[in-house]
Amino acid sequence: MTVAAGPTRVGDLDAHLAVPPGDGPWPGLVLVHEAFGLDDTMRGHADRMAGAGYLTLAPDLFSRGRRAACLRATFAALRRGSGPAFDDVEAARARLLADPRCSGRVGVIGFCMGGSFALALAGRPGWAASAVNYGMLPSSPDALDAACPVVASYGGRDRSLTGAAERLEVALEARGVPHDVREYPHAGHSFLNPVATAPWWLAPVTRLVLHAGPEPEAAADAWRRIDAFLAEHLAG
Repeated sequence: MTVAAGPTRVGDLDAHLAVPPGDGPWPGLVLVHEAFGLDDTMRGHADRMAGAGYLTLAPDLFSRGRRAACLRATFAALRRGSGPAFDDVEAARARLLADPRCSGRVGVIGFCMGGSFALALAGRPGWAASAVNYGMLPSSPDALDAACPVVASYGGRDRSLTGAAERLEVALEARGVPHDVREYPHAGHSFLNPVATAPWWLAPVTRLVLHAGPEPEAAADAWRRIDAFLAEHLAG
């Protein structure tokens, strides 16, 4: 059996909905895309999560207007911790909860920029679990005081997030939050992507600072951990 996937809408945003095979109901999962938008790689991640048994909805946060303006506004909301981008992700969660195929439990998974959103949302009501992939930490660890269970993966070669995995581990451990945090020494940023997604003009940054790109061995282990963690804390 194959996943049913295709375009949909979340309010006035374009989105991608991936439906697991079978009859359901299934736990819901909001996927927040990386800084390059809701591309084929992100849609592929959504389809993968549907294949693992999650009704997965990925809103395109950059589809409301000009891409550059949307990108700036989304990162501004991320820095403030509030704004239209957070409202859009919450709208996606509400859309899943209203779907009769959803079990009533919803988690979030994010990549790069989306990983930062996933971690910011972990400490807010309504989320059953958060899967964070190379996401920036909140400005204060107090944002994680009431966090839902968190599984997080980082690349040790990613200079933009040096030490992030260790700091996150300490913060979650101190607060008694169920977690699984791991840094992969030989991986860089975006190591879960099967292909490099950065445009050519960002090559100096992606190669020298982020060391971005696929790392199949680390990716296989990270996906295994994500699947096991969500099976316990979201599906379970």
